Amino acid sequence: MTIEAHRYLAPPGLLAGRNVLVTGAGDGIGRAAALSFAAHGASVILLGRSQQKLEAVYDEITASGAPEPIIQILDLGSATEEHYQTLAGQIEEQLGCLHGLLHNAALLGPRKPLDQYPLKEWREVMTVNVEAGFMLTRALIPALRAAAQASVIFTSSGVGRKGKAFWGAYAVSKFATEGLCQVFADELGSTSAIRVNCINPGATNTSMRRAAYPAEVPTRNPPPAGIMAAYLFLMGDDSREVNGLSLDAQSG
Repeated sequence: MTIEAHRYLAPPGLLAGRNVLVTGAGDGIGRAAALSFAAHGASVILLGRSQQKLEAVYDEITASGAPEPIIQILDLGSATEEHYQTLAGQIEEQLGCLHGLLHNAALLGPRKPLDQYPLKEWREVMTVNVEAGFMLTRALIPALRAAAQASVIFTSSGVGRKGKAFWGAYAVSKFATEGLCQVFADELGSTSAIRVNCINPGATNTSMRRAAYPAEVPTRNPPPAGIMAAYLFLMGDDSREVNGLSLDAQSG
């Protein structure tokens, strides 16, 4: 199936009345997605570990007249099963259901050969990039099932489709993310109205991209706000028949 999600034109009220959780919402692509979802009518749960950054996004959303968001402080690197269950319980109690979940938060980790890769950093990357996605999705499935239609979006990468030297735990974690998405999609696709897909942002002007490619001219890549078409497509009802795919946020 060929889907040019990067060409999608979202109607203004695409996400009106929807509750959407975004991880890593304080910066970069997560921030842009939170602002974009809110601008299209969603009540956004801003999840991250920096109170200051989340409050800045909160202020920007409320100033725009969009639905008031919710701030949720959680460090995915140290969160326990109890933390995720508590979060899920709060969402069900306060909102009744969850219509969307964007797994955006991730760690880059060291850029070095696997035979030199520190175990501590390996485990940190795997915890945030893979284990957190599994645990958070699992905890939120009841809230997602309670929605008439729900969308879960995992964030992949080009190095999660074809491994490249020196990308270490990050590349391996993105291969795992692709697999996690496919298994969830296959399990939930026939038993619920929850669809699960991956999105590859591509080269984007973010702090992670600048850290990974310090010699690159950052402005040659689009800003996070410039790749939101695909995110809106996957979060809205126009993708309700799309399940288990890995889409690109940019052409080429």
